[in-house]
Amino acid sequence: MKWEQLLSNKRLGQEKAPHREDDRSEFQRDFDRLIFSAPFRRLQNKTQVFPLPGSIFVHNRLTHSLEVSSVGRSLGNDVSRLLLERHPELAKTHLTEMGSIVSAACLAHDLGNPPFGHSGERAIGSYFSEGEGQKYKDYFCDETGDSLTSEQWQDLIHFEGNANAFRLLTHHFIGRREGGFVMTYSTLASIVKYPYPSNQAGKKGKFGFFQSEAADYHKIAQELGIKKLHTEGGGERYARYPLVYLVEAADDICYQIMDIEDAHKLKILTTEETHQMLLAFFDEKKQKEVKTRLSTLDDVNEQIVYLRSIVIGLLETECVRVFVENEEAILQGQFEGSLIDNISDRPKQAYQSCMATAVAKIYHARMVVDIEIAGHKVITQLLDLMLDAVTHTDRTYSKILINRVSSQYDIKAKTFYERVLAVLDYISGMTDVFALDLYRKINGMSLATV
Repeated sequence: MKWEQLLSNKRLGQEKAPHREDDRSEFQRDFDRLIFSAPFRRLQNKTQVFPLPGSIFVHNRLTHSLEVSSVGRSLGNDVSRLLLERHPELAKTHLTEMGSIVSAACLAHDLGNPPFGHSGERAIGSYFSEGEGQKYKDYFCDETGDSLTSEQWQDLIHFEGNANAFRLLTHHFIGRREGGFVMTYSTLASIVKYPYPSNQAGKKGKFGFFQSEAADYHKIAQELGIKKLHTEGGGERYARYPLVYLVEAADDICYQIMDIEDAHKLKILTTEETHQMLLAFFDEKKQKEVKTRLSTLDDVNEQIVYLRSIVIGLLETECVRVFVENEEAILQGQFEGSLIDNISDRPKQAYQSCMATAVAKIYHARMVVDIEIAGHKVITQLLDLMLDAVTHTDRTYSKILINRVSSQYDIKAKTFYERVLAVLDYISGMTDVFALDLYRKINGMSLATV
């Protein structure tokens, strides 16, 4: 793969549109479109890990995305600077705007996640794989005269927020009605962590695009020269777009370190535990220097903020080094693992320790599990009702449910698959509060306006 082709400011759906003349680059426009969009704004009311805040403020999807975007900009700018020193002939390409591309992609990376955190993804997938949704696997829709293909079924049982983000950013174009984000090719490619369809998801269940957007990704890959890889089963799979590694690294850094800070605020972790975990990223000399600085801070929360900031700085520097040192392997599509997987031993061990602590004490904390239980119940019932409605559109109650869905969702699509995806678009776009309020209203528990 070549940088000259990989970085393009061409827009999907408006390939021949002239570029506007002002101080903003096309990638900065991507960023601005995302910031001012309704789907991005709704992230403020979507769970990251912990329940939405009461008296103690913890991260939600919006604050997480903003922080990831900030780290992503630093990663992109630092990598760009070092690569330009190595390849001065690329000074007139879009390599100079790598920070803007990565920053915009980071803003968008969680847009497709349903309410109630990652448990929302699992709730949707398990509804089809082991719940009431199994009945749709071989269902023949009399109204549309079709059924789900095996590939489309894989989309549903492996429902993936990453693929849903790509759908959200692209599905209003390429032969569809006008509207939507109309993002640049490079920003879109940067959010696809798993560049293959759901029928290649494997045991992990991860994939990058639904069957409905497969043609969109193939078009982007061809335009940017993303390398196609050979697979044993003969399926289509692409190498990762290089900037995906930077978006992933920014996300890895932020969610892991910020989850530790949030757990400390909620008293799940003690101050001593948190100090030890974060100090472990540094050698003895640096630890002594950091402890001296900590002794000047009286407020415990300020101590954690300081530790968190320098750990993020260290991880950012390490990930930049790994990317630049492995540039050739990345461009060949041969780099294995994530950037975090390949950092130096000491910070890598400290990072893995944070992960182990998060699994043991944070992700299984009662308040987190309670959200998963409630979210699973809410999403499952909403799926039941809405899918029944689009399956039996002539029923009175179905008409009531369908009529309350915004016209932006193609709930009356021609094919059964498109109707199912429209239901998933509707439910995954909800905030935690909206989903819960709708659930209560449907069950007669509330008459408040949603």
